[in-house]
Amino acid sequence: MSHQAAKLEALVKQKGNNTAKKTRFIAITSGKGGVGKSTISSNMAHIMAKNGLKVGIFDADIGLANLDVMFNVKITKNILHVLRGEASVEDILVPIEKNLVLIPGESGEEIFKYASSGLFERFMDEAHILDDLDVMIIDTGAGIGEHIQLFLRACDDVVVVTVPDPAAITDAYATIKVTSRLRNEISVIMNQVRNEKEALGLFEKIQKVALANIGNQLRLNYLGQISSDPKVVMSVKKRALFTREFPTSLPASELEVIVKRLAKKMERNVLVSPQESGLGGFFKRLMEHF
Repeated sequence: MSHQAAKLEALVKQKGNNTAKKTRFIAITSGKGGVGKSTISSNMAHIMAKNGLKVGIFDADIGLANLDVMFNVKITKNILHVLRGEASVEDILVPIEKNLVLIPGESGEEIFKYASSGLFERFMDEAHILDDLDVMIIDTGAGIGEHIQLFLRACDDVVVVTVPDPAAITDAYATIKVTSRLRNEISVIMNQVRNEKEALGLFEKIQKVALANIGNQLRLNYLGQISSDPKVVMSVKKRALFTREFPTSLPASELEVIVKRLAKKMERNVLVSPQESGLGGFFKRLMEHF
């Protein structure tokens, strides 16, 4: 863990030397609900923040926004209130811990109604307060809806979460197939598995079907697995993060490995010319595809 922390801190320093920081946008999505997507998003954000990265987590789950429950905080207003001119960006931000801020979201048609309004321009100006983010995790809705695809297209990385259930695997593959039309690289996390062997076996089946039906133009990455553990269930019921409550548990260790793999991907892209940053940068990307 100390080695991982050192690498993440080095990444932060490197990025800090750029005159304009490039925020890394990571979408966490799934084919169906109930596979632990938001649990993984919130705990991943905690690990990154704990290791020195400045992290924003945006709740973009249509109608089912629940990151406030995961972090055990109270939400009164979200991004829609900003777009309507009823709040400022600063008003809606919820500090979770050092280096980690929650951006309560609303997705779907409501957001895009304001794309051409003067209020949206004001929102973009105010969003600069988040330009120093190293990472923004986008917790999307489940499924293959049009607006979810817009979020996936706008991100640097797309991570599909699934569980060892036939319906979930089928839906995960459907998400991968549709998303492959937008990008040539997708990562997969196998959640609630018995062990690594089961996780790898299921991933290989998905990979085999993808190769046969999508072709080798898609790079499907195995990002890692999170084992089924009552500690995770207990933490969710308590509205607590399992990586904070049980930092030495197997699921916490497995998620740390996943974060380390994501950090390596970020390191490979540090020298890329910085583009739009923070929340404003993400919405600029969204509007390019709208």
